[in-house]
Amino acid sequence: MTEETKEKIIDIDAEALARRCVSVCEERKAADILLFDVREQTILADYFIVCSGTSLPHLRAISDHVRRELQAAGVRPRGADGSPSSQWLVLDYGVILVHILMPEMRHYYCLEDLWDKRKIIYRGGEPLPAVRPGQGRPTIIPPHLVTTTVIPGVEDADEDEDDEDDADDATP
Repeated sequence: MTEETKEKIIDIDAEALARRCVSVCEERKAADILLFDVREQTILADYFIVCSGTSLPHLRAISDHVRRELQAAGVRPRGADGSPSSQWLVLDYGVILVHILMPEMRHYYCLEDLWDKRKIIYRGGEPLPAVRPGQGRPTIIPPHLVTTTVIPGVEDADEDEDDEDDADDATP
């Protein structure tokens, strides 16, 4: 067997596995499923799947179903990241990365914009609602990124307004 033949077999198996992942996502009613062939764009994976769930339990159901079905076929993820509360789950099957996100997170991070739209080899599931023209990307701040920072010497604007009101009250 030549190296070229081996590569073709690996590519066919990887694509078949990616398409199986897509089918499994569809079985759990994942929304707006995209399958990208990213072999020419990155060394991270050969195929990149992005789909959405409609609730946190739905994200978990999609992820668990993908794991169960692929494990039954003898394929285990090399890694997994995220939790339903993060609104973004990732399953790493080596040559395939499966991203399962809530629609808000998907609009916020725009993962599909990382890849060439011409490389979409499958599109399925119910489409996500479109963002209205002129609205752009929603200004959603993921909960894990929200912080409160106190800067010494800088007062809160609300406190300044209260101080001015107090100053008026103190005038004889």
